Amino acid sequence: MTTTPTRAPAPPAGRARPLVLRNRAFGTVWLGQVLTQAGVRMFQVGISWWLISEAASADGGLAAGLFMAVSTLPAVVLAPLVARAIARFAHRSLLRTAAGGAGAASAALALWAGASELPVAAAYGAALALASCQAFFDPCLTTSVPELVDDADIEAATGFELSTQSLASLGGALLGALVVDAAGVAGLAAGCAAAYGTAALLIATVRFRTAAHPDAEADAAGGQDAPRRTLRRLLGSMPYVRGILLCFTAANLFTTAVFVVMPLYTASVLHGDGATVALLEASLGVGTLVGSFTGARVSGRPAVVGTACLGAMAAALAVPGLIAARPVIAGSLLLTGWCVGVIGVRFVALFQRLVPAVDKPAFFAVMQAVLGATFPVASLLFGFLGDHFSAQTLCLIQAAGLVPAALALALLPGHFRPAGEPAGEPAGEPAGEPAGAPGPADTPEPTPAGGVR
Repeated sequence: MTTTPTRAPAPPAGRARPLVLRNRAFGTVWLGQVLTQAGVRMFQVGISWWLISEAASADGGLAAGLFMAVSTLPAVVLAPLVARAIARFAHRSLLRTAAGGAGAASAALALWAGASELPVAAAYGAALALASCQAFFDPCLTTSVPELVDDADIEAATGFELSTQSLASLGGALLGALVVDAAGVAGLAAGCAAAYGTAALLIATVRFRTAAHPDAEADAAGGQDAPRRTLRRLLGSMPYVRGILLCFTAANLFTTAVFVVMPLYTASVLHGDGATVALLEASLGVGTLVGSFTGARVSGRPAVVGTACLGAMAAALAVPGLIAARPVIAGSLLLTGWCVGVIGVRFVALFQRLVPAVDKPAFFAVMQAVLGATFPVASLLFGFLGDHFSAQTLCLIQAAGLVPAALALALLPGHFRPAGEPAGEPAGEPAGEPAGAPGPADTPEPTPAGGVR
């Protein structure tokens, strides 16, 4: 008797291979993003530590603060140009050019640092060049996701991106100070050049699909003319979103200062070396990574979750101001990072559902600029204060500054209703979606209250 072989049951959907493994194009471009994100964070952390420990030790706080400010200005100043470039040029070409340009700038700095003593101004110039390239790379990648994955995978791609960006930042932050201590600025710049160059080569091997223009999608949906609104009109029609942006802009003024305060704290309070800076940066990065993975599982309305996270961050950042012990500080930064990750996942997903598709390019470009604008201000402010107050006092100032932002978010009226939501649905969460589920893939850096990763 002949038996017919039975087909093995299909594996559960939850056991499917990760998107980066089953979609070669997305996996390759994502790996390029990991390399560029790790490179820029490694450079920022490494040069900050070099300025504080060697090049400008007398005024290290102000020097490091000015450096971090220079590193983040391009994302703010170039936002309109970036939006136009993404709309005009092929995304693969723009990504490849941005990565290649950053690699060339890093290689030039490595040759200069290896041949002679490097002036501080050269490090600032290189930071400006790398940050300018990254300002084009990050938003271009996130808007390219529909050209790399099927529609059914867009949410998975977004969730994967939010989680793995933290991984890239963690690796770069961990290596930055260690590489400077071991190989100097020349070794640091050479490592960045290798990372950017590899990213450019990887992206060159990928074929992007042609994406539908947002206006065409709006016409297909039944609209005759769907002109993009100015940001002022868009935010005027969405007071809830405007209030959230204002709250997190205020919070970012104090949270992003941690990248200046940590090296100062290491040098003046812990009397540590690059390994200590790496430990603290790694604690923050691990916390952010875990928060990105678990943020969608945190229940509650976004305003409630955001308020709780800002309050927890205030308490955690106050701990180093009171207790100068490495394990305690690492634990407080771990909690801070977790809160940053949760806030990023919850509020970026919320914005994806509330902002009309035709307005998303302008909204997210300006969101990046508005949230990022606090970084240079915070860097300069806390860098200047670091030369006049102890690092422990700076920690307490950070903690105190988050309290008003948390209260403002808690008191924010939660009246909004996404387009198409039935009138019977309660306001406060998008209808038909689980709280905190990842949204589509137009997610730029930085995330709310997360600083620049």
